Amino acid sequence: MIRMRSARLAAGILLGAGLVAAPLTASTAAVASTPGPNTPTPVLSGINAADIPGASVFGNTPPSTPETVSFVLKMRNETSLGTAVEQGIPSSDYLSVSQFAAEYGQSASNIGALTHYLAGFGITTSVYANGLDVVASGTAGDFNNALTITEEQVTVPAQSDQAAIGPSSRQQTVYTNNKAPLLPYRLASFVTAILGLSDYGAYDSDIAKPASADHPQQGNSNACVADFGLTNGCHLPQDFAKMYDLNPLYAKADGAGQTVGIVTLAAVDPGAPEYFWANVAHVNRTGTFTVDNVDGGPGAPSSTSGSGETDLDVEQSGALAPGANVIDYQAPNTDYGFVDAFFTAASQDLASGVSASWGGSETSIEASILSGTESAGYVQSFDEAFLEMAAQGQSAFTSSADYGAYTAVADIGTTNLSADNPADSPYVTACGGTSLPGTTYLSGPDGTATATNNHTRIWGWDYLWAGIAQVSGTTLASTAESNPIGSGGGFSVLESEPGYQKDVSGTSVFHAVEYLTPTDYTQVAPGLTEPEAWTFNPTPSVTSGTGTGRAVPDLATDADPQTGYLVYGASDGGLAEYGGTSFVDPQLNGANAVIDSYLGHRVGFWNPVLYSPAASGVFTQLNTASTSNDNIYYTGNPGDQYNEGIGLGQPNLARLAGLFG
Repeated sequence: MIRMRSARLAAGILLGAGLVAAPLTASTAAVASTPGPNTPTPVLSGINAADIPGASVFGNTPPSTPETVSFVLKMRNETSLGTAVEQGIPSSDYLSVSQFAAEYGQSASNIGALTHYLAGFGITTSVYANGLDVVASGTAGDFNNALTITEEQVTVPAQSDQAAIGPSSRQQTVYTNNKAPLLPYRLASFVTAILGLSDYGAYDSDIAKPASADHPQQGNSNACVADFGLTNGCHLPQDFAKMYDLNPLYAKADGAGQTVGIVTLAAVDPGAPEYFWANVAHVNRTGTFTVDNVDGGPGAPSSTSGSGETDLDVEQSGALAPGANVIDYQAPNTDYGFVDAFFTAASQDLASGVSASWGGSETSIEASILSGTESAGYVQSFDEAFLEMAAQGQSAFTSSADYGAYTAVADIGTTNLSADNPADSPYVTACGGTSLPGTTYLSGPDGTATATNNHTRIWGWDYLWAGIAQVSGTTLASTAESNPIGSGGGFSVLESEPGYQKDVSGTSVFHAVEYLTPTDYTQVAPGLTEPEAWTFNPTPSVTSGTGTGRAVPDLATDADPQTGYLVYGASDGGLAEYGGTSFVDPQLNGANAVIDSYLGHRVGFWNPVLYSPAASGVFTQLNTASTSNDNIYYTGNPGDQYNEGIGLGQPNLARLAGLFG
């Protein structure tokens, strides 16, 4: 996972890029007076780039700078659609894009008023078929005049990955607005969010490397890659199909007639998926592979931009559904790019399943809202895209992140319990991770050691801490605090508990093992105080409690990089072994294409079926409550259907297909 960047997260908050927020009434910028028909109204909060740690402002953005800005519009009849989606929409009731736009998109008159207003400043627009996204093209000077802002140039320093499971980020020179954009009240009344007034690349992927002290027994720098015979890692998509019982479906279907959509924020390495399919996975692909560069695309492939993530998403999903077409929706690593990629997949309505392995912590979102640097409409933008997909019968999957119960430590640097976005959306299937049995061979300046996990468990790297500390000469406490790695999960503070979770045992209670107790509470935003350090307890007892909000994840498969999968990509040096919850969502997306092909129709949003009483025989749960089955906080809920480490459990995909039928 490419995430452990405390300073980078602060930059992401203050630049207002890549962070999203739920519909909170206190989250929008204050209006000085009661708005009237001609009163300018802020619809996205302003940014103070001078407050970014390590960043420097060096002048105004040249007025001729070309920019893309997305205006996300409010969905009509959203409450009724949300209720229908949570209950499950029958395949006979799926809508076409035009039907969706007619019932839920903005009116033609409102869209026309917005585009006419922008045209008056020389800004051209393109309206998505769903009636919810207007993409505007102009210059910094055009948008300054249209939105009453002044954009500035900011240098943001490179940030390193403290946990060493992902590459460092690059230094960025970006533009950003220094105050809230304004629209006439008539227009602001139907605009959810304005995205794209900064081009800061704030999102991180959920790919994870093996532990930095990991050295295979043979002494090879990556013996797993050199010798596919090793059992703890080097898995191929075929292993996923075997472990989670997708194989029975292949006798009848291989994904033919379906399309897999991959949403990503880094460019694919040209030729990498094809090489992987032919020479590593040895699958006979009959489906096509195409790239759709959303908003101009993300630029050239590179390790620091996250191309390895895109490679693995395409490789895994395409190998599991060899007959399916694959579309790579790759967009700029910006707020408007991420949202537009989802809206593109929805408005094209070609993909029966869409997945993404990028995100940010809810704490960073909450801080940005309360600081007045981001609009509440940003989370709503994602929810709108997922609602459209569900209404059209498109399945959606996102990864739940790789820092266990502490996702915020990866970006904002706070040590509180926190969930990931957009995995927190009630309208997406959130994918967590397990760890398989295996032995890791470790070496470092202080010698060698082994770390053995004897059973399938909730993914959490507490089983590695003692070995890493031994070979690196560090204390167990510092090793634990530097490696809170595991299956992202917990309770959302931004999204409410969806209807399909309300009657499922375990979704509002938890058991926990608190190795890391948060300390050093600091105000990180007005009205928000969070911890920034931990105290360590090597032998925590099992505690229990209750939680509220959308519980994450929904289900899980192997994600531990110590028992991970092979990936091929030139940006990352060829063949490598990786893990992370970023594998789970594209793998389930590929499985979804096989299921749709097997049944002869789209199955749509998975969650209402996953949480139904009929699904009790579909999952293998890991519910022991102990320090050997946790995501660095949440452990099993004995006797319950759900726990916050892996959700409902590990799926049997053949049985699940039977329920969808």
